[in-house]
Amino acid sequence: MTNGFSGEKEKKVAEAAAIIRRTNVVCFDVDSTVIREEGIDELAAFCGKRAEVSRLTREAMQGSMTFQEALRKRLEIINPSQEEIWEFLKTHPSTLSSGLREFVKQLKERNVEVFLVSGGFDCLIEPVAEQLGIPPENIYANKLFFTFKGDYAGFDTTQPTSRSGGKAEAINKIKARTGQNEIITMIGDGATDLEASPPANYFIGYGGNVVREEVRSRSTYYVTSFSQLMQHL
Repeated sequence: MTNGFSGEKEKKVAEAAAIIRRTNVVCFDVDSTVIREEGIDELAAFCGKRAEVSRLTREAMQGSMTFQEALRKRLEIINPSQEEIWEFLKTHPSTLSSGLREFVKQLKERNVEVFLVSGGFDCLIEPVAEQLGIPPENIYANKLFFTFKGDYAGFDTTQPTSRSGGKAEAINKIKARTGQNEIITMIGDGATDLEASPPANYFIGYGGNVVREEVRSRSTYYVTSFSQLMQHL
């Protein structure tokens, strides 16, 4: 994993903070943004399938295959049961990114509405949202299906985040909820996050856990810690 804490990697931090000051709605990616881990990779490791799934995750992040193709392939490899997911959540709680909790608290104090928009799974994200005081209805993520015995039975393909371009679709749904005139900023580390702006008014790339060079180079604004943004707010 590449550490993002290098001054050369940052781009227009003060301008990014100015954008946050006039933003009404902030949408965060989750894996490697809100949390330090890639949730699907950690679940794969727990199920003994890390190497195969990590390779597919990297390819998906670099845009070399459609998101839904990568998601389907990864889940077929992992084949997680409901019981395995419960055990995983109990023994492998997610780690919040540095300064994230304080940043979200500051946003809420400014009456900014916060959403989590992720290609990950809602069952893994809900405990993170609970830590941050984000209501379940503000999570846009994928949903897993299980048989009555608790075996993996696929995922909900009607969820916007289950397909390429889905984060933009989720932002449109958020706009419909919050009002078309609200200013929405998306913050994330991956190629799928870039796709969300537009319709998000702004995109701020985040490299505090991993720097994806394509995202950094294509982002107008790029930060490597949430503390940087708070210093300018």
